[in-house]
Amino acid sequence: MNAPSHAALRQLLLAEPKRLLLGAVLAALTTLGGMALLGLSGWFITATAIAGMSASTAFMFDVFAPSAGIRLLALGRTGTRYAERLVTHDATFGALAELRVRLFRGWSLPDAASRLLRSPAKLLFRLTADIDALESLYLRLLVPAATALCAAVLAGVVVAFMQWQLGVVLGLWLLVCGGAITLLLLKSAIRPGVARSRAVEALRARAIDLVAGQTELAMAGRLNAQCQALARTDHALARADLALMQRDTRAGAAFGIAGSATLAAVLLAAAALVEYCAMPVPLAALAILIALAAMEPFAGLRRGALEAGRLWLAMKRLGPRLEQGLAPAGATTSAAADTVAAKPTDANVTANIPGPIDINAAGNANTCAAIVFEHVSAAQSGSTPVVHAIDLRIAPGERVALVGPSGAGKSTLLALMAGEIAPLDGSVHAAQACLFTQRTELFQDSMRDNLRLAAPDADDDRLWNALQAAGFDVQVRAFGKGLDTMLGEGGLGLSGGQARRLALARLLLHPSRVWLLDEATEALDAATARDVLQRLDRHARAEGQTVIIATHLRREASLADRLVGVRNGRIAFDVRRGTQDFDAALAALRQD
Repeated sequence: MNAPSHAALRQLLLAEPKRLLLGAVLAALTTLGGMALLGLSGWFITATAIAGMSASTAFMFDVFAPSAGIRLLALGRTGTRYAERLVTHDATFGALAELRVRLFRGWSLPDAASRLLRSPAKLLFRLTADIDALESLYLRLLVPAATALCAAVLAGVVVAFMQWQLGVVLGLWLLVCGGAITLLLLKSAIRPGVARSRAVEALRARAIDLVAGQTELAMAGRLNAQCQALARTDHALARADLALMQRDTRAGAAFGIAGSATLAAVLLAAAALVEYCAMPVPLAALAILIALAAMEPFAGLRRGALEAGRLWLAMKRLGPRLEQGLAPAGATTSAAADTVAAKPTDANVTANIPGPIDINAAGNANTCAAIVFEHVSAAQSGSTPVVHAIDLRIAPGERVALVGPSGAGKSTLLALMAGEIAPLDGSVHAAQACLFTQRTELFQDSMRDNLRLAAPDADDDRLWNALQAAGFDVQVRAFGKGLDTMLGEGGLGLSGGQARRLALARLLLHPSRVWLLDEATEALDAATARDVLQRLDRHARAEGQTVIIATHLRREASLADRLVGVRNGRIAFDVRRGTQDFDAALAALRQD
């Protein structure tokens, strides 16, 4: 197991250490109680039968203490079984939930948005299927392994009290034989387990591609090819399942043979000891029944061993990302629930995206600036810089428009300010910012909960005030259910203008002091766009917001008091309102 796998194991065990340990103890007690119940019952039946052969021994035999012990073990085993299921599953679910939070924090570091944009389905698979795979590590490997170890030790100790050589041999045999079968099964199941996990992932992805893109595939003449690829993936999954079932069958047979051999050996040894009067018959029955039950806990490891491949692959994938998720407080993370949608080019969200704030590194000169770029070069993906040697300083409350043609680097500069990507060279010092882009990301939920993504503690009065400021309150009241109005997937049920006003209300609710607007009114009609911009302008001036706008439209740039021209990833000019250069630069932009 490599270092990333160790990281995933460590984070799982540290998430709920006390409850995970308690669950393992309860599982061991349940198994040991079952073995003790079986052994005591066998001893009691045998001892009672022997005592009944003579009237004197029958009257002298104590039936009450063993009967009470059997009842106590039966009730105790039932109680510990219930408690074990309750504690182990609750602890596992709690640990997995904590790991999901840490994993999501790892994705909220710089470059998170670009990774999500490139492979959203893959990262969603990590967050769901891979995290769920870790359940097997505790429930089907660690707990059964601890239980099997305790069972082997108990069997050896109990039998050793009757005849120590037999007890030592039995304990060692159980550990060696049960452990060897489990290890061989685990080793042989890794490759088909990995193949099955990858086939399941590919099958999901290709099925989604087929369903979601069937129109485009049909138009391109690739529909049959996609179906054939899906069928090949399904066949690969079937082959992996068959390989795992074959290994499971062989392991079951091996455990059955080992259990029968153990029982036969203990039976012969006990019979010989009874014959030589070295062991009473009731104790011989106890030893035989203990041996009968001792191999069963090792057989319980079969399911966990079969999932070893899936588990190993999940731990390998998640280990580095879980380590990233352990960022200290105040580090660059994303706290809002909709940060996953905060993509520079296709999201319109009010995500809490703290930029990489480093006041000490920035020095005293930067403590009164909202944004400071110092000789920054950066790339959206890969290592080829999109912006080069940028030096820029934006004061709190300043309104700046980044203007230039598409592909000049405006969105990259906003992504740097938002903390979504890290610079290749130089340093960026930015206050907490909120990104507002040309696409509206809404969720299949109520109007109220869509708004509360920006302010989870906001009451209804505050939500209505934000809707009123966005010019959307009257329409929401007209829906009948008001804030309880349910939206469809992606905000289905709202027009484009209504969705944009809802996103604007969400922006106004967010506590950040810096607004990053990336062509926010590009897809709106002129009247709606002017109204949205006027409301943004009014609220920004009233609240003293710092506003940075990336645009090539005159209507958006006219909100700014400063125009920064971007050409080929470099700053071409920096002009302020009231100068001829400002007027000329504004006039050169595209009209509505």
